[in-house]
Amino acid sequence: VHAQVPAVDILVNNAGVGLTGSIETTSLDDWNWVLSINLWGVIHGCHFFVPKMIEQARAQGRGGHVVNVSSAFGYYGGARTIGYCTSKFAVFGLSESLRNELEPHGIGVSVICPGVIDTDIISTTRIAAENGRDPEKIRARVQKLYKKRNFPPEHVAESIVSAVRCRRSIVPVTTEAWLLWLTSRVSSKLSHRIGNLVNRRVEH
Repeated sequence: VHAQVPAVDILVNNAGVGLTGSIETTSLDDWNWVLSINLWGVIHGCHFFVPKMIEQARAQGRGGHVVNVSSAFGYYGGARTIGYCTSKFAVFGLSESLRNELEPHGIGVSVICPGVIDTDIISTTRIAAENGRDPEKIRARVQKLYKKRNFPPEHVAESIVSAVRCRRSIVPVTTEAWLLWLTSRVSSKLSHRIGNLVNRRVEH
């Protein structure tokens, strides 16, 4: 890329896989897998592209924008999603720190927190089921919920474009993502109650 242009103007880091399981059922291999993609994918993108964006901003007075895709689980710690939540909380924190670092250079940073989006992520999610439960039955139930929710990825793309244009920092997308974000600002107990209701719906 840098052989063609001095720097990118807009960087979107959208690496993501799913992992469910408790601290008891999540293996070290699971931890390495989810963090290597969800967190290190974002780290690699920032490492290789952001320094050149800073150079361009210094040379031309022309800032850019970084977009990191986290999750509603980037600010709400759901039960039995410990590995996934850890990776997405880390992306959220990385984005907050990066925003403060890049602001003097005129480079914006947005962290996108989509919510339940009808993509193929569940088909590749690792499911570390407990108590002898069938992972494929759990997968089928969650996929059915995602299809019923019927919130297409195009809406997330629109939110990303809007975030770049308006230089928005934290961007929940779906209704449930907004609800968890707002309640987490007001009452962590309330946000956990809402999250537990969602978990029960998924698991049963």
